[in-house]
Amino acid sequence: MAGRGRSGDRIEPSFSGRERRDDGDDFSLGADDRVAGGGRPAKRAAPKSSASRSERRDPPSRREPDSARYDDDYDDEPRYREPPRRRSGGGGGNGGKRRRPEREGLGVFGLVRRMLYWCIVLGIWAGIGVTGLVVYYGSRMPSASSWEIPARPPNVKITAVDGSVIANRGTTGGEALALEDMSPYLPKAIVAIEDRRFYSHFGVDPLGLARAVVTNLTSRQMVQGGSTLTQQLAKNLFLSPDRTLERKVQEVLLAFWLEQKYTKEQILAMYLNRVFFGSNAYGVEAASRRYFNKSARDLNLGEAALLAGLVKAPSRLSPARDPQAANDRAQVVLQAMRDQGMISEDEVKTAMSQTPAKAKRYWDGAGQYVADMVMDELPALIGDVKEDIIVDTTIDKTLEKRAEQSIADVLGKEGAKLDASQAALVSIDGTGAIRALVGGRDYAESQFNRAVKAKRQPGSSFKPFVYATALEKGLTPFSIVNDAPVRIGDWTPENYEKKYNGEVTLATALAKSLNTVAAQLVMYDGPDEVIKLARRLGIQSDMQPNASIALGTSEVSLTEITGAYAAFMNGGYKATPHVIRRVTTADGSKVLYENTYDNPPRVLSETIAANMNAMMMGVIDQGTGRSARLPGWQAAGKTGTTQNSRDAVFVGFTSNLTTGVWFGNDDGKPMKKVTGGGLPAKAWQEFMVAAHKGLSPAPLFGNGQFINPAPQMDNGQPMASADPNMPGNMQGNMPGNMQADGMQGGMQGGDMTGATGGMQPPVEERSTIGSIISGVFGGSEEGRPRYRQEEYPQAPVRRGGQEQAPVYDGPVPPADVAEDGRYGYGNALPPGDVGGGPPRQEYQPRRTTLLDLIMGQ
Repeated sequence: MAGRGRSGDRIEPSFSGRERRDDGDDFSLGADDRVAGGGRPAKRAAPKSSASRSERRDPPSRREPDSARYDDDYDDEPRYREPPRRRSGGGGGNGGKRRRPEREGLGVFGLVRRMLYWCIVLGIWAGIGVTGLVVYYGSRMPSASSWEIPARPPNVKITAVDGSVIANRGTTGGEALALEDMSPYLPKAIVAIEDRRFYSHFGVDPLGLARAVVTNLTSRQMVQGGSTLTQQLAKNLFLSPDRTLERKVQEVLLAFWLEQKYTKEQILAMYLNRVFFGSNAYGVEAASRRYFNKSARDLNLGEAALLAGLVKAPSRLSPARDPQAANDRAQVVLQAMRDQGMISEDEVKTAMSQTPAKAKRYWDGAGQYVADMVMDELPALIGDVKEDIIVDTTIDKTLEKRAEQSIADVLGKEGAKLDASQAALVSIDGTGAIRALVGGRDYAESQFNRAVKAKRQPGSSFKPFVYATALEKGLTPFSIVNDAPVRIGDWTPENYEKKYNGEVTLATALAKSLNTVAAQLVMYDGPDEVIKLARRLGIQSDMQPNASIALGTSEVSLTEITGAYAAFMNGGYKATPHVIRRVTTADGSKVLYENTYDNPPRVLSETIAANMNAMMMGVIDQGTGRSARLPGWQAAGKTGTTQNSRDAVFVGFTSNLTTGVWFGNDDGKPMKKVTGGGLPAKAWQEFMVAAHKGLSPAPLFGNGQFINPAPQMDNGQPMASADPNMPGNMQGNMPGNMQADGMQGGMQGGDMTGATGGMQPPVEERSTIGSIISGVFGGSEEGRPRYRQEEYPQAPVRRGGQEQAPVYDGPVPPADVAEDGRYGYGNALPPGDVGGGPPRQEYQPRRTTLLDLIMGQ
């Protein structure tokens, strides 16, 4: 009973002890909170209260009857009531304020704990979001089982006869190298400046990414990138350069895949063979040859640092564009290598002195013309290039350099003052193999190949085909023709000097490049026959069958005409110009193509070839090509100059090489009296001297001697030259009783007749004492040779003070080669040889004197 009576007493809760907090909700008891008589007192410790709260409590001695608890309450109200809370700043005094006790205990530790909590929460949600993006963008990629490294674009390695590299062609511009074949400085330089933790990360470098973010934020611009070498390789291999979130996510996934499938060395090798270095160079080999003209195997430390520095901004930092910026970046690379212990301070100082000078803006060197020529011809030989191949060419790099140097020397010395801005050279051996080719003054400035693609009028350098046709029709080098004004239809060709030599042999006419004789020979041969012979020797360009073809008015390429001349040099065999010798796969296991020019057809008889060689020797010895003389070597050739000196050509040969040289301007602007015997002959001579240095002289085919096609009969009669102006190599070489063929009579009803066999060579009377003595004292002309003039074509005679030109029927020259009252070529110079030395004085036969007999001469 006692217990039940005590239960009716009101029990005031105690507020002493610890605070109570439940998830941030406050719990407190006020003075009005009472426990009714039958209730149990709450067994919880009340928090300590402030003084003001203590003042609001009722004294513990105060008791009320149990019935008072329910005076104003309903029976269904809770047993405990919480008094209404008031916010600070509300009305009333301190008695109306209720404070949250946990705020008072919140310090720095609590704030940090709360921030950590929310960071974890946000991190979890961010992770969920990133995972969703990765899954989404990853699902848009092909299955990982189908991923494979794309094949590197095929490279075409072009080599010279000694196996050295001339150039690389293809999308990349260079062959792939194994990591161990590269200069050891290259991998170190790339790792030092692009990805210093390359050998320790798993494809993505979090530290490097964080560092890049902080650096970019502090500098307020994009200074560093966070991509690893593996990520860059993934982008280069598989992805576009677009800066999108999708591309970045896929880049990371591919980087993980690369790291899982390949070793670090393999990844680095793939990167170095594919990364872009500017100037259309992909891979270290292409870049090395582009900027330093050497293989990546041979790079020194300074060059390796410069290449490594280009990766950041290849176009802007290219040494071809801004050498100073490239050098400055190379210094940064060297410092990074030193900081990471890859090189020493002494090596840094040495490398700084090795920094290369400015590179050219484009691939340089005459060999690039050869490389372009190879790429033009390759599809017709093997089809599309689908794998790395090696093309062995016929080029001799030593001759190539000498050819380029000779062109540069002559243009540098005299080109500007004579208004000659361009030149080309091609040199061919007896089989047609091109040993040297220069397509222009500077490949870096102009990539147009003037030796192969440009078609120009050859001028008088085309005349040997006219003379060879005449020899095939029965004439000989000693056949007499009349150098005099001649009219063919409405065309009247003239010699450049506007002088005529009267009766001359074919050999003299060719040596002096007489236009009137060549025009007469074309009408004698027939233009169609001349074209047939030229095509037989290798000229494939379109040629017009008219009389002016004798003066080279049909356009041909320098390579064509040089190859045709090689048929004279080799004794009459066709020499097809070619530069590709063999094409094989990169490992050499399969031959894709090999040329078949080792068994050429005969296109000229030995007699014609020998006689043409002897005749063209006179051009160099005593004719218009004297600037091309080679000490100790027999050389033959022909000059050519077109109207107003727009083009100047010299084509000549020794027993080793046939070389053609052209000078002119790309826009067709006339030069200042430049002739084939001028700048072209000088460049030819400089190149050929260098090309034959150290070789033993060998004679031309035929040894410079004329061969009589008719049976020779020796009656012991001494024979003199049929022409007093005959070149020296012809003197005394005529067989004893050879008949000299001639072109009969000049004009017969406007037609040119054929050669006759009844013409006798000039006969010299035996010298007597009387004749010698009379000659010593200026006697009669009996000591001179007497010619049978009735057998030779007569020079036209003047009628009424006006010289009449013979008239020949036949095709008329092109309309743009019009006759006028001055030249017969309009207001332009006829395309004959211009100059070639001072005019030769009239020949005076030397008379035998008494002193000669006494001295035994």
